[in-house]
Amino acid sequence: MTLQPVMEVTVNDLKHLLSDRALEGDTMLLNMGPQHPSTHGVLRLLLELDGETIVSCIPDIGFLHTGIEKNMEAKTYLKAEVMTDRLDYLNTTGNNLAYVMAIEKLVGLDVPPRAEMLRVIIVELQRIASHLVWLGTHGLDLAAMSIFLYCFREREMILDILEMCSGQRMMTTYFRPGGLWRDTPVEFEDAVRGFLKIFPKRIDEYEALLTKNPIFIDRTVGIGILPKDKALEWGLTGGTLRGSGVNYDIRKVFPYCGYETYDFDIPVEEAGDVYARYLVRMRELRESIKIIQQAMDRLPYGPVRSSNRKFVPPPRSELGHSMEAVIHHFKLWTEGFEAPKAAVYVPTESPRGELGVYLEGDGGPKPYRVHFRTPSFTNLQALPWLSEGHYVADLVAIIGSIDIVLGDVDR
Repeated sequence: MTLQPVMEVTVNDLKHLLSDRALEGDTMLLNMGPQHPSTHGVLRLLLELDGETIVSCIPDIGFLHTGIEKNMEAKTYLKAEVMTDRLDYLNTTGNNLAYVMAIEKLVGLDVPPRAEMLRVIIVELQRIASHLVWLGTHGLDLAAMSIFLYCFREREMILDILEMCSGQRMMTTYFRPGGLWRDTPVEFEDAVRGFLKIFPKRIDEYEALLTKNPIFIDRTVGIGILPKDKALEWGLTGGTLRGSGVNYDIRKVFPYCGYETYDFDIPVEEAGDVYARYLVRMRELRESIKIIQQAMDRLPYGPVRSSNRKFVPPPRSELGHSMEAVIHHFKLWTEGFEAPKAAVYVPTESPRGELGVYLEGDGGPKPYRVHFRTPSFTNLQALPWLSEGHYVADLVAIIGSIDIVLGDVDR
């Protein structure tokens, strides 16, 4: 097959998405990305412009496609988990959680109370870290450099806690079917409580820089308005949906990990613009702090892994003196465990919206089908509608406000 220039192929293939003016040459077609610094990853946008006004915007995705789902199906349930960290790389523990909860639901595996509460603490810290990256880069896109430096200062504290628990700053694979890889170290409680003590004041600093800043308001208020009916029609979730006035959060609607026992609110804004989505996520930072504080105050002592040895390896302390434990450990990691012939779906609330895992077993040690319902992929579809009629400079703010991660989109 003869290769053709990219723009020629794009125009021919996408004629039905372009206006008649584009086909007649009255408007300009412009590539934005995939290397453009404001696209938050390798996203290419084909823009049709009338001067600086966007007539149409066509997202071109797939540059990060790695076939993770099919690769997971070629590995045992345990060995496949490490790939989940590479999806939404700003929500690695959240990806772990959704996947291991699907395994636990599929095989009927219990989780000790301490492990369940530690999971909540870790994923809420991860949610804060993800929002800090969003806030810092969103501000940087709009020429607010100081906020970027401040946000990454606090994010480092969270990454230090993750490294303390798992040995890794980002790709932790800390959650395992039946609980955790290991218990938290003795320094964990002081580190988390130290973060809880300083972070509310840091949020005040962020808001002092942006919330009433006239330049930030001019760049965000009334820009990229997403009506409630459109958001529901497209199946959007997370802060993008709640910024349009829809009170929907998986932690409240379909509680997991005991979220129904925590006292927290779901921030909602009615305006549906870039500024509303900013306000929602800023309030979510404070709600995550409330959840972590409650979990820390009632964190029980006890095991962090299920005692079901069919699915969970023996304690490390047994390997030095029990041959049976060594054999069990060896077989579990080389052969895996068998899961029943059944299918499950587990939804969770990631920093970007509904992250769901569909997991199907065929009676063997490898999953027959793994599929992720990722929020970034769904939320990105609103971009053409949100950007129409705005300036190219506004597109930068709109992309940042829906908080996409391309690893979450392409898979």
